[in-house]
Amino acid sequence: MSLTFELLHKTGRARRGRVTTPNGVIETPIFMPVGTLGAIKGLSPRQLEETGAQICLANTYHLHLRPGEDVVERVGGLHGFMGWKGPILTDSGGFQVFSLPTAEMTEEGVHFKWEHDGRKVFLSPERSMEIQMTLGADIIMAFDVCVPYPCERVDAHAGVERTLRWLDRCVDAHDREGQVLFGIVQGSTWSDLRKRSAIETSKRDLPGIAIGGVSVGEGHDLMMKAVDDAEPYLPEDRPRYLMGVGYPNDIIEAIARGIDMFDCVLPTRLARSGIVFTRVGSYRVTNKRYRRDRYPLDTDSDCYTCSNFSRLYIHHLLRANEILGTTLMTLHNVHFYLKLVQLAREAIEEDRFEAFRRDFHDTYKVHNA
Repeated sequence: MSLTFELLHKTGRARRGRVTTPNGVIETPIFMPVGTLGAIKGLSPRQLEETGAQICLANTYHLHLRPGEDVVERVGGLHGFMGWKGPILTDSGGFQVFSLPTAEMTEEGVHFKWEHDGRKVFLSPERSMEIQMTLGADIIMAFDVCVPYPCERVDAHAGVERTLRWLDRCVDAHDREGQVLFGIVQGSTWSDLRKRSAIETSKRDLPGIAIGGVSVGEGHDLMMKAVDDAEPYLPEDRPRYLMGVGYPNDIIEAIARGIDMFDCVLPTRLARSGIVFTRVGSYRVTNKRYRRDRYPLDTDSDCYTCSNFSRLYIHHLLRANEILGTTLMTLHNVHFYLKLVQLAREAIEEDRFEAFRRDFHDTYKVHNA
């Protein structure tokens, strides 16, 4: 196995761990910035490293279509292509494919048309493995069925069973050394389906397991229910990854429930529209009230942006569509997320996570306008 996981400490269900890969060590709980097309929008790899990032994501679906996995392979795989020396995770493409209105699913795989040029594409468990092996990430994801929310129970049940069958096909097709495959738990909002999916996925004895099919519109409470339904049946000695999550309050509550790894486009996507994350909540720096504000984005942050620039300057940059505005905003937001999970790790180590959790909820407001 080319990935190892050490469970270093627990307090309640919250876990402090360490994942070791051929390209570096990941201290958990960890947030993983998302680079859909092989880049974190607005940041260079050096800037990303300076935020405290230990691992980042790339998107199988998008990189397969543009520029193509063979092009990526020619320059040394994703690590050479992106210029990122640390670990990389690729998703399977399933979430993107199943969100397309033209997708047609059969037992063999999914047929769809690329939205940019109408090109016909086919993706199956075997093809997803082939693409991800060629891309060369450290961690790759099984090709699963991600049902929408809400959906009928019969559809959620069918998705769980097909995801398990496809997982076996992924396991059979995956043979790249130095790369590990994670399975994915599905089941929508049904507790018994989440339990079955978690138990059966765990039986495959994979290096790690993800909980998928969340952050699809179900809201915070149902998301946490999905975690509660699955987590008791996941192996303790493997990393646990909650896919596509999310807001800071989602992350803190999932950590409290034993989750180790998170990813989401929110801190980078919202940065480009002027949304700033801080310890007391989020706000939009492009609002008129900040055009003469000489304070940093967050008075409690030691990131590069807050150490050197004011709200009024970043307000000006974003209003003027200057690229630097996007860069400074993204630096701050990604740093905030990584600092948040660092503080959570420290709180777990020191057996004060519950106090940290309560303090977070007492001070953090989802959006302060």
